Amino acid sequence: MAEQKASPRNAEHMRAALAEARRGVMKGEGGPFGAVVVKDGLIIARGHNRVIVSNDPTAHAEIVALRRAAKKLGRFHLAECEIYTTCEPCPMCLAALQWARIRAYHFGCTRRDAARAGFADESIYKRLAGRRIKSAPKAISFLRDECRSVMDLWRKKRDRVRY
Repeated sequence: MAEQKASPRNAEHMRAALAEARRGVMKGEGGPFGAVVVKDGLIIARGHNRVIVSNDPTAHAEIVALRRAAKKLGRFHLAECEIYTTCEPCPMCLAALQWARIRAYHFGCTRRDAARAGFADESIYKRLAGRRIKSAPKAISFLRDECRSVMDLWRKKRDRVRY
């Protein structure tokens, strides 16, 4: 994937994400990742990695920024928003961007850059591609029919909120 030439506005947003990443690193709150959510050209939410300070393995910069944006807008769909993040999103964050219906994501470092810095994103991508990796948790399925009963309950619920 070729690197895009940044417009002045895009560069401003990415530099804001970089400032978030630096803030988190300097505070010792988590890894070197920052993100900002942008709506109508304005930053509406910021976040940096907070995994260490919160003892939350899901507290990645993108997740933190998405949660803040959703809270600010009062909704979980962010289809009119874009996100700027200092690194290519990990599979969890990429899924969250899709769940939030983010229109586009802009990133700086690649997943290979993250792997060179010691982060496990690449092994997760390998697992998703169907390759076996030793460090992956075992997947064990059971009580499917009982669990499907809750899915059926949801499917039949007339007042459910689709997402």
